[in-house]
Amino acid sequence: MIRKIVNIDQEKCDGCGLCVPSCAEGAISIVDGKAQIAADNLCDGLGACLGDCPKDAITIIEREADEFDEEAVEEHLHKKAASGEPKPAAAHAAPAAHHHHGGCPGSRVASFTAPPTQEAHSSGMQPSQLAQWPVQLHLVPVTAPYFQNADLLITADCVPFAYAGYHREFLAGKAVVIGCPKLDDNSAYLQKLTELFRVSSIKSITVLRMEVPCCGGIVMAARQALAASGKEIPFREVTISIRGEVVER
Repeated sequence: MIRKIVNIDQEKCDGCGLCVPSCAEGAISIVDGKAQIAADNLCDGLGACLGDCPKDAITIIEREADEFDEEAVEEHLHKKAASGEPKPAAAHAAPAAHHHHGGCPGSRVASFTAPPTQEAHSSGMQPSQLAQWPVQLHLVPVTAPYFQNADLLITADCVPFAYAGYHREFLAGKAVVIGCPKLDDNSAYLQKLTELFRVSSIKSITVLRMEVPCCGGIVMAARQALAASGKEIPFREVTISIRGEVVER
């Protein structure tokens, strides 16, 4: 099949290994001083490793490749663990305030807690309820630990600007992905969400959209993805007006 897959330019690669721990599937290893994909079916083609290459040797291309195989990934990771190799950093359930360093933070998986600070208490500021990174739907790995047993919040990216209580009323305690169905490829959202629902143990889904018609695309993608995944997950849609009011729950 023709699909998206990671490509590593062997001439640019200097074998630094920064990309290795960022691959949750353990698909990348250093062989003869160069990073290589162990097998096509281990690479999901989402590019979580892109930001960790200082030489820009990693790109996403489309070519003939075996279909991504979640079972093969599990077997591969099990064999690596049995041989004494550490799990990829993104495959660990990260503890509070734990971050993965090195490379671009735009695609590096991190889970953390954000307790209210003394400054927030004294000034009356509301503390952030964000507990993960990244959040953009194109960037999140579907196997990220923060999706396991999570209540998922799918947010149209204008919502946090329009609704003042977003962090307190919706984001707190949830994993989140954001996107814009008008500016992005909604079919890519459908594919990504389908895989996310299929491989992760999502407990509930809340979709936050704006009242503008084009924003219905993100709801459509989420509903179609849920149906395609074969899962039965509680689903809620909430609409926010452009004046920052909840108009539908």
